[in-house]
Amino acid sequence: MEHEFWHERWAKKEIGFHEGTVNQYLHDHWPDLAGKGSDGVFVPLCGKARDIWWLHDRCHPVLGVELSEIACKDFFEESGEKAKVHPGEPFTRFVHDDLEIWCGDFFQLVPDDLKHVRLVYDRAALIALPPSMRQKYVEHLTTIIPDGTRILLITLDYDTEIKGPPFNVSNDEVQELYGLDYDIEHILTNTLAKDHPFAKRRGLEGASESVFRLTKL
Repeated sequence: MEHEFWHERWAKKEIGFHEGTVNQYLHDHWPDLAGKGSDGVFVPLCGKARDIWWLHDRCHPVLGVELSEIACKDFFEESGEKAKVHPGEPFTRFVHDDLEIWCGDFFQLVPDDLKHVRLVYDRAALIALPPSMRQKYVEHLTTIIPDGTRILLITLDYDTEIKGPPFNVSNDEVQELYGLDYDIEHILTNTLAKDHPFAKRRGLEGASESVFRLTKL
């Protein structure tokens, strides 16, 4: 998808993908993924997710990457925190202690940027991308994260006649995208209740979310 699409969504505040609360799957399954350590965490296409503060509060250095400058500014302003802003190319860096949000294109990241990372949290990156971009996303992610990195991946699957984002990603597609380079553990699939915000907004029945734990080989 073109950059302008996302800039327009944020400018118009058409951000139904933003949860506004800490994700329940993150809360429930992160401890098993991360253990008791304080490894660096990467959050791709992070928006202004409150999940980032949750991770930071658990002593993880966190690096998020987000295309929209509006989202980056809102992330700090809405939490009442301040960030030092370091303009640059290809990223403008918003820095608060060991929490950083880099404003720019995910595909401009290089391995040296993520050499400290051992954990990845993906709730809204893979499902934000149309089918034509998902393979490219996974290939680039695989290139830039170190071997042994563990990923908590949350996906959404629903009737393909409904247009995203967020897009539907089936469990079979996760296996196809990650199977060659990752050990994949399918933790759970949960059918969304009719009153779930996304299901209600789109009038969906039978939509489901899945949680995976991936380890780069």
